[in-house]
Amino acid sequence: MNDRNGIKWTREETILALDLYLKIPYKKITKTNLDVIKLADLLGRTPASVYMKVCNLASNDPLIKAKNQSALLNGSKLDKEIFNEFSCNLEDLALNVAYILKNNYANDHYLPNVLGEMPDGLYKDNIVKQRIGQVYFRNAVLKIYGNKCCVTGIDATELLIASHIKPWKDSDEHTERTNPCNGLCLNAFHDKAFDKGLITFDSNFKMLISSKLENCCMDDDTKRWLKSYKGVALHFPESFAPAREFMQYHNDKIFLG
Repeated sequence: MNDRNGIKWTREETILALDLYLKIPYKKITKTNLDVIKLADLLGRTPASVYMKVCNLASNDPLIKAKNQSALLNGSKLDKEIFNEFSCNLEDLALNVAYILKNNYANDHYLPNVLGEMPDGLYKDNIVKQRIGQVYFRNAVLKIYGNKCCVTGIDATELLIASHIKPWKDSDEHTERTNPCNGLCLNAFHDKAFDKGLITFDSNFKMLISSKLENCCMDDDTKRWLKSYKGVALHFPESFAPAREFMQYHNDKIFLG
């Protein structure tokens, strides 16, 4: 790879930088992060340049702005365009990343295993396309929640699920299905309860428990454990905060009350 330092970032390079932002916890985005160095090597740029680009992209994330964290403020028009184009549609981001890597870096070790082989005509294959989107959505949601359940804090990844707030079947495929703001990282029990409308979160993201669940038969220890989370706010992610409009949909259409 030729030395590209000092050369204006391309659309393709910026997409790869956004992909990296979705794979690294915000607090771990540094010039010495191994994934930052790896992408820098791939692009022929310095780790400092990649770090700055990822931070510039992060400055478009409303939650980063709200926390007044140190995202850089000199991002380009292209940074904003790429963030707005792909941050609500991780399926399209994953596919674009795959094709950029396939077409420009086919023999490079950077090609992510999660995407596997990328057959020709993939855009026409909705089943494969949706599967890639689902995998990418899961990985992104778990990452932004620090691989911990947003209710209990449990970090056993085998028990963690990227739950859709507004169900997949009801979500717009371009702006909602793989939007990380439509995701919660939940343990298997709370994921199932959330999916079936037995729990939800109010406008302040505090847990509500359906009377159907509260009144069902269970031992005293389990009931105390379950009720201990009632009225407790979920743990917010580092980026891509859960959207209130999605939670309102869950309250109105899914929650049993």
